[in-house]
Amino acid sequence: MINTLRQMINDDIGFEDITTNALIDVGLNAHAEIISRQKGIVAGLDVAEQIFNEFGLKCHLKKSEGDILQKDDVLLTVEGNARALLTVERTVLNLMMRMSGIATLTAEMVEKARKINENIIIAGTRKTTPGLQFFEKSAIKAGGGDTHRFRLDDCVMIKDNHIALVGDLAQAIDLAKKKVSFTKKIEVEVETLEWAILAAEMGVDILMLDNMSPEEIEEVIKTLKRIGLREKLLIEASGGITSETMLDYAKTGVDIISMGFITHSAPTLDLSLEITH
Repeated sequence: MINTLRQMINDDIGFEDITTNALIDVGLNAHAEIISRQKGIVAGLDVAEQIFNEFGLKCHLKKSEGDILQKDDVLLTVEGNARALLTVERTVLNLMMRMSGIATLTAEMVEKARKINENIIIAGTRKTTPGLQFFEKSAIKAGGGDTHRFRLDDCVMIKDNHIALVGDLAQAIDLAKKKVSFTKKIEVEVETLEWAILAAEMGVDILMLDNMSPEEIEEVIKTLKRIGLREKLLIEASGGITSETMLDYAKTGVDIISMGFITHSAPTLDLSLEITH
């Protein structure tokens, strides 16, 4: 992670921070604090700490990852060389604001869903910003959600395009079972009742019901219960689920709701860095 953060800083600096270097004496020290300008959930404290430490700044955390923030709460204080502080300020804030926004939206979805089903999991998807996957997924975790897959090597995920190229769902599942380590779970994306039954009968670990209506999902669950397969796998609802439709899916009895919405549509949380002395 530190190499990624270094690259982000270097991309922002270019050859130098010409404004800071022109105005601020090289030996001047400063103290500052990062403040929340609105309510939310904090994420990215470890990221901020690593960046500040990398530039020789001393960071003191006042909150923990996933804490609830009120307006004007101090998240952390930082002290050290003023030039270094001003140079990394924007990158730190951009990452923390993005991550805290995702954590806040995730927490809202988790709270709403668990009023319907206290055991349901709200998970992310791979609809993340390239280069920011780790940070955005970590923010989901801070908000009480599940990261789902960080990367393609986390688990088998047989999707519609895989099936189209293999030519047959059963063959795709069979190939995965034969070629992938037993340590990896197998998840299959299906869009029909028939495919859901087939995948369940073949012993997949996770059944993703993609782009199905709540009514269609209820029919799948009802059928799997009738044939004795419901308790043998996890059932995940996915595909265009938003805050407006999420409760309808939570009522169906699925184990997991995965939402690209919590990453690609999360607003940032308003934070600011203020020099105190």
